[in-house]
Amino acid sequence: MGQTVFIPRETVAGEPRVAASPETVKRIAGLGLDVVVEAGAGEHSRIPDADFKAAGAAIGKASDAGKADVVLKVRRPTAAELKSYKKGAIVIATMDPYGNEGDVQAMAKAGVTAFAMEFMPRITRAQSMDVLSSQANLAGYQAVIDGASEYDRALPMMMTAAGTVPAAKVFVMGVGVAGLQAIATAKRLGAVVTATDVRPAVKEQVQSLGAKFLAVEDEEFKAAETAGGYAKEMSKEYQAKQAQLTADHIAKQDIVITTALIPGRPAPRLISAQMVKSMRPGSIIVDLAVERGGNVEGAVAGKVVTTVNGVKIVGHLNVPGRIAATASLLYAKNLYTFLETMVNKEAKQIVLNREDELVKATMLTDGGSVVHPNFANAASSAGATKTDEAASASKPTAKKAATGKTRAKRAPAKPKGGA
Repeated sequence: MGQTVFIPRETVAGEPRVAASPETVKRIAGLGLDVVVEAGAGEHSRIPDADFKAAGAAIGKASDAGKADVVLKVRRPTAAELKSYKKGAIVIATMDPYGNEGDVQAMAKAGVTAFAMEFMPRITRAQSMDVLSSQANLAGYQAVIDGASEYDRALPMMMTAAGTVPAAKVFVMGVGVAGLQAIATAKRLGAVVTATDVRPAVKEQVQSLGAKFLAVEDEEFKAAETAGGYAKEMSKEYQAKQAQLTADHIAKQDIVITTALIPGRPAPRLISAQMVKSMRPGSIIVDLAVERGGNVEGAVAGKVVTTVNGVKIVGHLNVPGRIAATASLLYAKNLYTFLETMVNKEAKQIVLNREDELVKATMLTDGGSVVHPNFANAASSAGATKTDEAASASKPTAKKAATGKTRAKRAPAKPKGGA
């Protein structure tokens, strides 16, 4: 038997995606690895067990995870799942570690080597492994579809014998991968599209898609992008100016889609309750950042809220999962291309090169420790704090003991002095 790759059925409620496809199973098997897929793993992504089996996988059960050398997942493993994994197993998934440091520690304690796919560096070599891009792209598409569905009116301009139907106005806030796809999708559907972002580099991209760019283009705006291509958190002063600029614009929009997220931080607030009140009844806001607190005041995670003035705020969770059949295919390819870099083609064995830039960037835990620099320091600090607390707790006892010893030595001296 060779090394085994296990693909489980996701246990987190509301997660319909799966971490493999028939295509990736076939390719993994071609690398010389055995593949076991838990029965029903692809059920909600329209991939029956028979398709996995035909591609070369064995259909197994959840307990088979205990024999696996590699576990490919969509979501971070639960405590129950970790108990079944063998020490040293490689676990590759989207880990969502920020704010879940306790779960990161649990993976370290379980002895697994965990990789967070969302930390994949945005370099040419890793483009096919970029899960943030593949899933955000679909989220941007689905946001427009969800918005159009709730809007319940036509998006394109239509000239008919019965009259002219005006084109819907769509405003996209945050022009990352999701935002760009939202712009492109809304334009395909015939809407009049405007977009805004704090990064100057996206202005040309927005215009190239046929949309109009809206932003406060001051000195802070010109430096508002990290080396990795992500948006920086803007100052309160800039946010106020941007809010003023967009307030009047939002009041005239039919559909607003917000996509602004900063890695490791709560989602920035882009739309206030007052802005929502300024919109016409029947207008729609789709908040793609609702899982991180939301860009929109009044957004509720997992719900579509209708405000007093008739504006709907859409807060669907796991938007890529709303089109799971497509999302799973792309996500599975991301995982396969990363896993392939770990396999020695001649030996047909996984040989983990800890000096590889992709491994170093994505490895969360290894050898019983949290190793990612963003979390290792916190883990060390937490350990140091516990040690300090333990030391502090023991000091009074030590002090009392020392005092007792001193008194014991001094007690005989008193009679001498008294004589």
